[in-house]
Amino acid sequence: EIETITVVDILRRAGAAVTLASVEEGRLLVTASRKVKIQADALAADCVDKDYDMVVVPGGIPGATRIRDSEAVTKLLKKQVQAGKKYAAICAAPQVVLEHHGLLDGKAATAYPNFAKKLKNAKPEVVKQRVVVDGNLVTSRAPGTALEFALELVKQ
Repeated sequence: EIETITVVDILRRAGAAVTLASVEEGRLLVTASRKVKIQADALAADCVDKDYDMVVVPGGIPGATRIRDSEAVTKLLKKQVQAGKKYAAICAAPQVVLEHHGLLDGKAATAYPNFAKKLKNAKPEVVKQRVVVDGNLVTSRAPGTALEFALELVKQ
């Protein structure tokens, strides 16, 4: 929850237009892993044909797994990358979502420590960083780095 709420809050405070999307079919009200209820603005399926300056994937389990398995989010992320636009992920999502779909190929990234160990191209000096920027990709480690991550997204 921290990774989602912190990012949305900081981006909106900075004046960004943020669309919070749900991967739960037909449901905008999502109950997160710690029983926090989050009201989405749209369903992920309704976002695929829209253009975004940046797509950000929050972490956590089982959320990252659900996001990974979302056909709509996969299409949106691949479209974003193919267009050379910015994309980002935090916590488990860099490994569980982005790497799973081949979206970390040739990129430096970090993730939650247990997931960073699983990154195929993990470099110790990179995965230990709290926030990693590599071109159009921004990744971060965990709930404790969510504020730094969000502030970096504002810079981008």
